[in-house]
Amino acid sequence: MTGRRRFRNTHLPALTRPVRATASKAAVLAVCASLAVGCGVIPGVSGGSGDDPITVMTWAPQDTSATNKPGMPALALAYARWINSQGGINGRKLRVLNCNDHNDSVAAAKCAERAVDENVVAVVGSYSQYGDSFFPTLESAGIPYIGGYGVTASEFTSPLSYPVNGGQPSLLAGLGRELAKNCGPVALVRPDSIAGDELPALLNSGLSAGGHANAGDQLAAEDATEYSAHSERALEYTSTDPTSAGCVVPALGDRTSTFMDSFRRDRKEYPDVRTATVLGGVDQTVINASGGKSGPYEDAYITGWYPVASDKRWDEMKKVISAQAFGDNRIDPADAGVQTTWIAYTVFKAVVDSIGDGEVTARSVRRALDNGLEISTGGLTPPLSWDFSESLAQVGFPQLVNADVTLQVVRDGRLVSARKGFIDVTKTLQQADLS
Repeated sequence: MTGRRRFRNTHLPALTRPVRATASKAAVLAVCASLAVGCGVIPGVSGGSGDDPITVMTWAPQDTSATNKPGMPALALAYARWINSQGGINGRKLRVLNCNDHNDSVAAAKCAERAVDENVVAVVGSYSQYGDSFFPTLESAGIPYIGGYGVTASEFTSPLSYPVNGGQPSLLAGLGRELAKNCGPVALVRPDSIAGDELPALLNSGLSAGGHANAGDQLAAEDATEYSAHSERALEYTSTDPTSAGCVVPALGDRTSTFMDSFRRDRKEYPDVRTATVLGGVDQTVINASGGKSGPYEDAYITGWYPVASDKRWDEMKKVISAQAFGDNRIDPADAGVQTTWIAYTVFKAVVDSIGDGEVTARSVRRALDNGLEISTGGLTPPLSWDFSESLAQVGFPQLVNADVTLQVVRDGRLVSARKGFIDVTKTLQQADLS
């Protein structure tokens, strides 16, 4: 924290580089055409023809001192076991490779290099905050990135990225819009990291849309083990308006619960201050462990990408986990990363099915996605299609095709839907000042 102000209300530098998807895709594919071997598109090189297995990769950080998502690669393996027990995808066996990016830019780049070496046809349902390290390798090899977690801007700008959710941009914009109606001063507590630097402007886009002042921006070390000082400052900041109680927004990933341990103790002097956050740092297990209806999350607003974990639309995923990964405590069906991986593989299966008897390669997968294939996820998201749209390209997110979020609230210790259906935050993001 040395040399930084405790709170900042200024806008951050641009989150993304301007990219027009159609032009970028043409450029990338032109490179691939001239470097066919590197792109993995020579017939017979990528698995998926005849009896050859279809090889994909899923990566995520594991066993690190910061954010960990072990459930994502674990679910990918369970999905492969399940789909292969049914004869594979369109008669082809699915081979899933895992890679640990260690929350490290070099390791993330090595995962991408391994994907190229293994001739994978796609990277599916993965998490990494180092998009700038791995996307160049995937792009030069022509390998699509389907269903990333949505933690970096690169996932919404790379022409070979096909996100299934609106990432942090949609969650924070949606949360800001809701808090503008219900809160006094708002304090954002977020990691002092590359991914964390993108968060203030996104939350402020929603607050501004509701006529609210920008949030106070408080940085915390990404691997912090306690947050007493951060909690005290956030509570002080949100209590400056005697006429309206403020809201504290911890956006610390799986460190959010650690922050809330401090917040619970310090909040006694500020009983009217509420908390709000985004799914990923909070789920029902966390709410239970923090005291349920007597804990700090009671009445908290939480934005998510998908329906609540108790929704029947998740039943098939839960059956697969029960049948293929019973007892694997890495896989929590309420975890947003696990849910994203499930949806990503649902998309990938639909793509392979659409290819039919044709060869499944990185090129054929991209072609299906780029040609406007519309994919149903069983109501877990709106129908997905990456046919280029101008709707969010103007703010630097040309690949963001699903800006829908769900609003959830903790009532009597249970995470429930605050309103029915999805909320489209496209217009809120369009009005964001990301310069």
